[in-house]
Amino acid sequence: MAEHLTYTASGPVLRMADEIAVQFDRRPIAEAATEIAAHIRTFWDPRMRAALLDAIEVGADIAPVVRAAAALLRLPG
Repeated sequence: MAEHLTYTASGPVLRMADEIAVQFDRRPIAEAATEIAAHIRTFWDPRMRAALLDAIEVGADIAPVVRAAAALLRLPG
């Protein structure tokens, strides 16, 4: 039940992350992931970041560059 609630709550967050990824579509994945992670750190509140990371952890369908950015978000800093 909790997984369903987490996923439902993260739906808009996943959509927003995918929309951000589209803006970096023409950049190399490492560069794009770094920029996306920086954007998320700067503009998203901690609950939104947590929802994104939780959704990815349980296997949400998301752009590969967002997965790469999420890995960077898990790093300190």
